Amino acid sequence: MKVIHTIKELQAELSALKAQGKMVGLVPTMGALHDGHASLVKRSVAENDVTVVSIFVNPTQFNDKNDLLKYPRTLEADCELLQSVGATIAFAPSVEEVYPEPDTRSFSYAPLDTVMEGAFRPGHFNGVCQVVSKLFDMVQPHRAYFGEKDFQQLAIIREMVRQMQFPLEIVGCPIVREADGLAMSSRNTRLSAEERKTALNISRVLFESQQFAKAHTLAETKAFVEEGIAAIEGLRLEYYEVVNDRTLQTVRSWDEAEGIVGCITVFCGDVRLIDNIRYK
Repeated sequence: MKVIHTIKELQAELSALKAQGKMVGLVPTMGALHDGHASLVKRSVAENDVTVVSIFVNPTQFNDKNDLLKYPRTLEADCELLQSVGATIAFAPSVEEVYPEPDTRSFSYAPLDTVMEGAFRPGHFNGVCQVVSKLFDMVQPHRAYFGEKDFQQLAIIREMVRQMQFPLEIVGCPIVREADGLAMSSRNTRLSAEERKTALNISRVLFESQQFAKAHTLAETKAFVEEGIAAIEGLRLEYYEVVNDRTLQTVRSWDEAEGIVGCITVFCGDVRLIDNIRYK
């Protein structure tokens, strides 16, 4: 596996590979890699000849400077993991390489980006679209892989690709969980041992709500989740929304949409964790 830090070297390497007819997969990450990321890389390795994994903590998608500063950076360990799962290239550029000048582009995909994370983290998805569109331009992959844990992000990236007519396929990959159910996240490393135990209640309540929903209304199920989280000392619910899986708009009954997903954001201490569960 090659570790590349500049766009020029990346594109020279990829040009040679594409000239040989190689299919290229891209897995965009912010590093601090775990088995959830590994699952995306393995999927890309299985479906393409070349897999590029970007490792870049993107400053434009953080609306909280402390969150940006605290975000874990573990390049050496990341590269070891990527080597072990068969990645071809780890692309780890500097901020100056990605943003030689400020990116003033504005992306708007309402109503997808105005609800949930869009409402609570102003500017977040604009930053995501800035960096992902740049990566698509740099790599020009045939396929790009994103985890369904970031359910709203995946929907917005699909819409960006459609509107900007990027000639690539977006592949969504299932949430990867720890053995005890906690959704894998780079932020989990910031949890203390006690907080880690507390955080497990997020997925527990969501899984219980799946069963609860079979015999209860949507409103009752929403209350079940909200009350379940509120009952746990050390957890603070930011939002829990039950939405149409295509439009991301709130639904009020189970028969309103063919696909329905519950999206949740919870603070465990000062660590902000997201998860989601599918009801239908």
